[in-house]
Amino acid sequence: MALVMIVEDEEALALLLKYNLEKEGYEVVWESSGNKALACIEKYCPSVILLDWMLPELSGVEICKMIRNKPDIKDIPVIMLTAKSEEEDKIKGLSAGADDYVTKPFSVPELLARIKTNLRRAPEIITQKELVFEDIHMDLVEKKVFRGNKYIHLGPTEFRLLKMLMETPGKVFSREYLLKNVWGNNIYVESRTVDVHIRRLRRSLNESGPDYIRTVRATGYAIDKNNHFEDNKE
Repeated sequence: MALVMIVEDEEALALLLKYNLEKEGYEVVWESSGNKALACIEKYCPSVILLDWMLPELSGVEICKMIRNKPDIKDIPVIMLTAKSEEEDKIKGLSAGADDYVTKPFSVPELLARIKTNLRRAPEIITQKELVFEDIHMDLVEKKVFRGNKYIHLGPTEFRLLKMLMETPGKVFSREYLLKNVWGNNIYVESRTVDVHIRRLRRSLNESGPDYIRTVRATGYAIDKNNHFEDNKE
């Protein structure tokens, strides 16, 4: 079931949208504060975001730009809701990273159709609620990791690293690829920074089971259940 996040400060409209979305079978989360929206999006990782342009404290355009700079949420479809109907405003919203633009007042059936269209375009991983590899379980909604029945505390970077590895088991990711997709294009860090965080990730995970993170010398890392490699001896 797809999760729709509404970021809208007008309570009557938000409740109307919530009612109609739930009636269509969607799960719905509502946030009214612009300042709290980004943290809420990162927590729930929704399938699609309905984002109001005119929010208190932080505008929808600013929030959209922030979403596009966060590797773990940057691919979530964003539909901008706004009373601004001028072409210049539409261009501004789309340039900020919005996937679609709906002008108020709008019909609910039209909005539902737009949501379905954007969900079809979205990467499959967006609608996932969990990742599982052997005895490692990652809850993508609550941002929690368990090994067996034991909760594993991970920092945000280690969480994103593990998520990327678990999305494609066996695939070797280069340090450069991990830097770009976990840290982001606009942040300068050395490639060896990846090694430091992988060591932290291993230390946290391996207290409760065998080491599944495979090191490929001079290349990068993978998660692999048949992990018996000399390269792992760092």
